Amino acid sequence: MFNSILVVCTGNVCRSPIAERLLRQLLPNKQISSAGIMGLEGNPADGLALDVATRHGVSLEGHVARRLTRSLMQTSDLILVMEPEHLRFIADIAPETRGKSLLFGHWLEQQIIPDPYCKSRETFEYVFEQLGKASQEWARRLGQQGIKH
Repeated sequence: MFNSILVVCTGNVCRSPIAERLLRQLLPNKQISSAGIMGLEGNPADGLALDVATRHGVSLEGHVARRLTRSLMQTSDLILVMEPEHLRFIADIAPETRGKSLLFGHWLEQQIIPDPYCKSRETFEYVFEQLGKASQEWARRLGQQGIKH
């Protein structure tokens, strides 16, 4: 059973905080956290990510970025990443966790969820939409009923 889910992106200030909060809404009985392979430790969520998420009813309040560690990966039941490069990073630093690591967009037609950092509001809106669709599908596949975003 997947009780603890770790969501991973690059800096842990855009994609993974949004995905973490979406999954928390959809899977309230699961332990869901996030980190970044080059985590901008101690930083809050990106301002545009915060704004877009808030406009869609998702709060990123209190988020503090952190760096992905071997320990975080080892104690998670499922690791969801945004890009194939993140899977390679995981395989390099904690090969024993690669088998429980998948793309967050695994169930989507476009499986890679692009990094919106320092890009336009439109890019952040697109990424939020993709994260929402992927979150719904993960919630459905993990046996929970999703909610619309």
